[in-house]
Amino acid sequence: MKKRLAVVAAISIAIAVPGFVATLHAEAAADIRVTLLGTGSPTPSPERFGPSTLVEAGPEKLLFDCGRGCTIRLTQKNVPLRDVKLFLTHLHSDHLNGIPDLWLSGWLGPPWGQRKAPMVMIGPEGTKAMAEHLELAFMPDIRIRMADEKLPRDGVRFDAKDMTAGVVYEANGVKVTAFDVDHGDEIKPCYGFRIDYHGRSVVLSGDTRYNQNVIKYATGADLLIHEVAMAKPEVAQTESAKRILAHHTSPQEAGRVFSLAKPRLAVYAHISAAGGAGPTAPQTPDYIAATRETYAGPLEMGEDLMTINIGDEVTFERPQHN
Repeated sequence: MKKRLAVVAAISIAIAVPGFVATLHAEAAADIRVTLLGTGSPTPSPERFGPSTLVEAGPEKLLFDCGRGCTIRLTQKNVPLRDVKLFLTHLHSDHLNGIPDLWLSGWLGPPWGQRKAPMVMIGPEGTKAMAEHLELAFMPDIRIRMADEKLPRDGVRFDAKDMTAGVVYEANGVKVTAFDVDHGDEIKPCYGFRIDYHGRSVVLSGDTRYNQNVIKYATGADLLIHEVAMAKPEVAQTESAKRILAHHTSPQEAGRVFSLAKPRLAVYAHISAAGGAGPTAPQTPDYIAATRETYAGPLEMGEDLMTINIGDEVTFERPQHN
């Protein structure tokens, strides 16, 4: 199919790459719509909530990780909490600490809740046990609301499964494949994901060091969302920074991944300023400049509530800032 560049909205920025258009606020036709709900790290930040990505394909609303503030971001996007199915890359707390809010708030009576069937949650070994213990931990609240608000018991159960690498979900033409990545010797298993629908594909790197599996599954993908970590020289030798950098991908390494995989668009999320804060934290131009040492293709710095539309063209919409 011939790809083309086009202005999708009156206010837009066209990038001179076939099949790629960047827009500020446009609504674009899409086979897959991806929203970055949270692009941050464990650092509490009102600008970058915890790691979480929503992938909408056909009737499926698939949520990958559920970090701090995920429920708020879903509500900002008018996505009913009951509708999402949750996939976990690994069991680090910053990828999980939004689960109780999503699970319990999605069960409540208002329109953004009303879940009546168990919440689907698929993740690495330990996911099912975590779900069982969450039900036990919140049983006082569950009993009270069942008695007082007459909420259905099934709506606050989990349909939780431990997964291994391979196809972990398939429905309505959507296929989700998990693949092993390398987040460090003690953090196993840890997964990335590839989502396929109607000939379109999205790849999420998960938390990883430079990894051949990411290149393998992202080769030729429409969109590759990759984590990144960077430290300014003045803090790079601190123990905190060294630990973070040893478990993540540098911009230069990510650039090599992008150069080999050649996605139609590469986007950074789960952005770590290793060991830094305020003036000692890298800024967007620092990450981009470092990536450009090894990659010259389409690249964007993700931000919370940024949406990427994947169709004949790949476009993105950044949130309006008042």
